Amino acid sequence: MTTDWPIWWQWPIEVSTHAFRRMVDRQFTEVDLRLMLADATSIKPDIVPGRWVAEARHDSRAWEVIIEPDEVRELQVIITAYPVQGPTDE
Repeated sequence: MTTDWPIWWQWPIEVSTHAFRRMVDRQFTEVDLRLMLADATSIKPDIVPGRWVAEARHDSRAWEVIIEPDEVRELQVIITAYPVQGPTDE
């Protein structure tokens, strides 16, 4: 994990259609997503090359936001976001 934010962290955000579909299922909005990213505590490489995982919080729970920087368009493309299952979460 790192808190050394990469240059692309300041790029504008584009939300993928997949992420928009998950917003309904997982009960969060684009505003919630933007707040999660603004308050993210760290990022780490994802298992998919070229993607990153931002660790954040929403509704007092840990969340992960998957980001794929688009270097050509200089955008942070949000792939998805989901709550992290903790020991007491079912």
